[in-house]
This record gives sequence, C-alpha cells and structure tokens, in this order.
Amino acid sequence: MSRRRLLQVTGGGAVAVTAGAGVWAWVGPRAPLSQVAAPALEREAAASGAEQAFLHVIAHADDSLYFMNPALEQSVRSGARSVTVCLTGGESDGRNTAEHGRGDRLPPRDRAAFARARTNGLRAAHAVMATGDPLSPWDVEAISLLPGFQVEVQTLRAAPHNQLVFMELVEARTVSEPRAHSLRGLWLGATGTLSTLRPEATPVQRTFEYTRDQVVDSLIALLERVRPTVVRTLDPNAVHAPHPAPRTDDPRLRGLFYYDHQDHTASAYFAQAALAGYWGREHNRPTVVESYLGYETDVLPNNLDLPTARRKARLLSVYGWADGRDCGDRAGCGDRKVGGSALDGWSRNWTRSTRLRAPGSNSWLRPLKDGRLAAFAVLDGAAVCWAETAPGNGTFSGPHLLGGRMFQGQIHAVSHPGGALQLFASRTVLPTRHQAHRRELLTALQNGTARDGVPTFGAWESLSVPDAAPVRSLETGFPAATVDQEGTVHVFARDWQGGIGYRSGARGTDWSLWRRLAPPTASGGPAGRVPGVVDGLDACVDSEGLVHVVAPGDKEVHHWVSKEPGELPEPTGGTSLPEPAGPLSLVPLGDGAVRLAYRQSATARVLLAERQGAASWRLAARYEPVGGYGRVAAAAVGKPARTVVLAVRDGAGELRYVLNDADQDGAGRWQTGKVPHSGAAAIGQDPDGRAVLAVLGNDARLHAVRQRDTGTDGPFQEWTVQKPRRGQTGPPDRTG
Repeated sequence: MSRRRLLQVTGGGAVAVTAGAGVWAWVGPRAPLSQVAAPALEREAAASGAEQAFLHVIAHADDSLYFMNPALEQSVRSGARSVTVCLTGGESDGRNTAEHGRGDRLPPRDRAAFARARTNGLRAAHAVMATGDPLSPWDVEAISLLPGFQVEVQTLRAAPHNQLVFMELVEARTVSEPRAHSLRGLWLGATGTLSTLRPEATPVQRTFEYTRDQVVDSLIALLERVRPTVVRTLDPNAVHAPHPAPRTDDPRLRGLFYYDHQDHTASAYFAQAALAGYWGREHNRPTVVESYLGYETDVLPNNLDLPTARRKARLLSVYGWADGRDCGDRAGCGDRKVGGSALDGWSRNWTRSTRLRAPGSNSWLRPLKDGRLAAFAVLDGAAVCWAETAPGNGTFSGPHLLGGRMFQGQIHAVSHPGGALQLFASRTVLPTRHQAHRRELLTALQNGTARDGVPTFGAWESLSVPDAAPVRSLETGFPAATVDQEGTVHVFARDWQGGIGYRSGARGTDWSLWRRLAPPTASGGPAGRVPGVVDGLDACVDSEGLVHVVAPGDKEVHHWVSKEPGELPEPTGGTSLPEPAGPLSLVPLGDGAVRLAYRQSATARVLLAERQGAASWRLAARYEPVGGYGRVAAAAVGKPARTVVLAVRDGAGELRYVLNDADQDGAGRWQTGKVPHSGAAAIGQDPDGRAVLAVLGNDARLHAVRQRDTGTDGPFQEWTVQKPRRGQTGPPDRTG
C-alpha cells in the first residue's frame, strides 16, 4: 500500500488511486446482476476485430444509446476497439429526477453530481453490452489530448478495447434557445472560448477554457490515437421544423428552429472539422463515416422491429438507473430523467428508431464496357473505385482515388447507353472566412480507362443544390439519378421545403436549372408535422422509357412517373402501400413493370411491391423478419434479367440476401453473409448473368461474393475481400 491509498466514497464504494499515475479504479459493492440478458455472441465475421476500430462522437451521455444503437453494441461486442467521446458534461438543470414541478418539490441543483451520474449510467450500459454486468469495474484516468488540457478516460477492465472519453464542455442546457456559451455558440464565433465542468470525483485536476480550434484539435488527436475504420457522429444536417425561429439579439446566433438538439448538430460540425484535419494528415488506414439522426426521429415512422427496440430500451434502463443498483457513488448511478421510460415513455420514438442521415445508394456497383465490375465508395471523405482485373474473375484492384473532399454517404453511379459511367455525390463545405458553411451535389463523368483497366473520370462538377442559400443547402438530400433511352441524365434530391428538386442534362452535361417535381397528391400525417418527403429516394427508367421516382413520406410511399418518354414525372396519387420505415429501391423489369423494395415501419419487415404499366401498386411479397434498418438493395440479374435479388442489413448488423423469380409472387428464403458493413449493400451481375453482391465492410474494405450458377437456386461462392493496403494491418495502440 506504499504507493496506493483507498479513498472511501459515500455510499459504500471505494476508489483506488495509483499515486502519480492518475489512474482510478472504481470498485463498487457487488449488486444483483442487471435484468438485461446479454445477447448471443456475434457470429464470426469475414472482417476480424483486429482490422476494425470505431470512434463514436456524441454530445451527451445518452446520445449513442438512443441514436446509434444497435450499431454501437455490435461494435462493442465485436472485439474491435470501440471508443466513445462525449463532448459535453450533459449537466442540464443539475437535478437527477424525472419529476417536474415547483422548485420546492425538486432536489437541489448539483450539476457536478448529475454529470457524474450520467457518466456512471453510460459506463454501466457499456459494461452490460460488453460483459453483461453493469458493475464490471473500470479504470479511470486523466490524459492530455492537447498540451495544457486534460480529459477523463475510462477503460473497461474486463474488455479494455471498450473506452469512454469525457471532455466535459458545458452544454447549452436548452434544446433550441440560442446560447452564446455553448457548442453552437463556439462553432459560430459567438463566444471565443467554452469552459468545462468538473464532475464529482473526476481525476481531471481543474476546469479548462477551449477555443473552437482546440476542440477540433482535441478530436484530431483522438482520431490519431484510435485510427478508426468507422467514425459515427450525430446529424450534421438537421431538418428545420415549422416553428418560428428562436429569438436572439446576437446576429451570430440567429437561425431556424430545428427538430434536433443544438448540441447534437454542433458536435457533428466539430467532428466533421476534425475529420477534415485528420484526413489531411498521414494515416495508415481509411475511414468510413456514419451520421445518425437525433430528435428528428420523434416525428418520423418508427423503423426498428420490437425486439431491437426492447433491447435498446433495456440498455437505456441500465443507463437510467431503473434497477436501483448500488454502484457506490453518492452522485448517483444513472440518469433518472430517462429511468425506465425509454420503450413507452416520452422518448419512445427515439428508442424505436435508428436512422442514418445518408440513406445509402442502390447503385454503386456497375458494369464497365468490357463486362468487368467497378465498385464506388467514400473513404476519408473522397471518392474511390475498385475495379475487377478481368471480367467475372471476382478479383478487384483498389481502392483507387477518384478525388473529392468532404464527401458524405455513398456514391450513386449510373450507366450511359454507350457504357460510360457517371458518378453523383454529396459533400459539405466547411466554413472559412471566405466561404459559407453549405452542402452541394457533384457529378463526374467517365472519360476513359487507364492501362490497368481502372476507369478514369473528369473533374468533379458542382450541380449546386435546389436551394442555394447556404443555411437551406445544409438540408439538401442525397442524389438519386437515372438515364433515359435518349441518354439524358436526370438527378433528383430532396429539397429544403420537403419536396423533390431535379436537374436534367443531355449525355450527363448541359444541365438544366434546378426545378421541382409537383408535390405528392396524397400525404399522411398532420399537416406541417414533418416535411412532405423524407430522404431515401430512388429513380429508374422502365422498359417503356418512362421515368419513375419514389420517395418515403410519413404514412405513405410517394410515386411519380412520366406519362410519355422524355416527359417530366408526375405524382400518381396514393399508392396504398404500407407505411415505409426508410429508403425505397426500384427495380425495372420487362413489359413496363417496376418493383419496389423497402422496409415496413415498426416491424422492419422487407416488402416487395409491383406496378405493371398504369395499374395500381400491389404487394408481391412479405419476407420473414430479420431485423435491421436502412435501405434494401435491389436489382434484377440474369440473361434475361428475371431474377430479383434483395440484400439488407439484419439485426446483427450483417448481410442477408434473397433471390426471387420475377415471374412469380412470394418471398424466397434469406441467406446469410457474415459481413458487418457500413451503408447499403450493392448488387450487380457478371458477364454470365450471375449475381454479385458487395458491401463496404466495417474494416473499410470491399467485400464481394458471386453465384456459382445463375437463377434463384444458384449457390454462392466464398466471400472475397480486398487486401489491406500497406500499413493497414494490425490493431492500433490503446488510448492513454
């Protein structure tokens, strides 16, 4: 005991402190195990944990549990390094109670204690995800990400790949009211510095004042320590609500009223700025970025199945201290404002949904002129390409850099009648003294093929956005495009008003101005409650030359179609299809038929609908529920293309796929591809008409598999994975 002393903590726990090292070990009294049963261990995946690392950037302690799960838990349980950094203390009003009433009925304010209680709740939930035991001990230390600053780092002793980092910046303490002393105020320059708050019993020695650049540099330092293959953030593109703008006398803080919490949005901005800085430095493995919706999920259809929502709720109940466990900390063992209410209480819609801001593309694996396949993705904020080395051999070279900066989501690729490809992407332009913070859509047209067989493209060309004002541009949706029989390219995107903007260009050039499709003639939900359409569009041209566009809405699938080839798509009225849970995917077949694949709200069940010519939509198949969320990849393959292939993320975060005969109704049986992945899957075919599936793995590498034989009964070969580039193997060093 000469170098260690025990500090007794009120409530019966003990904190072990290593002298001079700043490492604290929380050793609370044993309590009954949580009622949350650990799920089955993740199945062995093609990408091992050593080849993956995850960094989650959140604003408040409960953000990742509400908005990033089940992906967060899948990362924690994968064995890969999983680090969560919480930017604010989340101290709120300092009262750890769910009660609302007069001040004399409420406990006294104690923001330092409430910040610690929320930390304890998050730690317990992570311990349950990793070990099943909410009281599994953590080692706690203060480290410096920047000289002269300290942050608190907690490492789960039984699973040290799981770490929590707390910067403890003061939060806004209000969802929407403008506050200069907040993350948003710091981002906008309304304050030069933002202070921290010291939670109770923290090893961090004092409070600090961070400038905007110092927050960004701290996150860059963390990125360099973790070297993540996947970075998860909150939503950087919050959608405005139909309410008056919050009032403020400070012009720097003026803005719209948004559904999401201002701390959520600002934390995502800081994460984007840090990623831009990190990508500008040398690092040895690429990064995929996923951004998750926050409070906006409260006004959108629930998109998770009930078992997944219940699992989220049970973990939130651990965070909310609903079991009353004794963790040995007088500050409290969780956030009583959440308590056990997550499944059916005031936050039920957050619990029952997990939505990505980028809806994913249904068209990022495309054939080249000679029959080889090319796959496109975004790594380190830039477009990249993998290309088959020979038609049908399944061996891809790459990734080959195609340029771009601060791209978001997935690349959307289309094929011209002559076989040339055209790419579409969305990017964020971060603010500087000389340019406003905005988003824009871009395109690049193939101009040749290099000697090694990799397609080459011209410079990325800005397509602007439907709403040019910078603030409005930030709400622009992700592009969906199609090419008609005359070679005219049509690109569609959700606009600021909740409609659909579009541009057209002959041969992918000579673009028209942005115009808008007529609003849908049927829309569910109270007027003004949510925008008319939700992002997650798709477009196609059917065998008769008609352009189709589909978009999810609240309670309704919206559909537009042109009456004659070359004409503007017009709304068709109500589709009478079940409420969508997210993005929609179109599959054109012969005889003017089009199939539509998507998930049903509240169940995540995959549905397949069909429209033949001018007939009404009808349901062709309901598939066995497999959980999961996000876009259903869909395509027709074969010679002729009469096998419809669907691919989805399942409840374990892995791939499921199914093949159906286009001439028959009914659902086929799911097959399993054990590949945890990011974004939507892709479907293509080789020169023989065999289906090819591809995903961007959580290791930021391309994974692909193809059929041995054609048809719905054709078995699949083994998965192949792109070899890591030089220096990309092996796990990173531990933080701290």
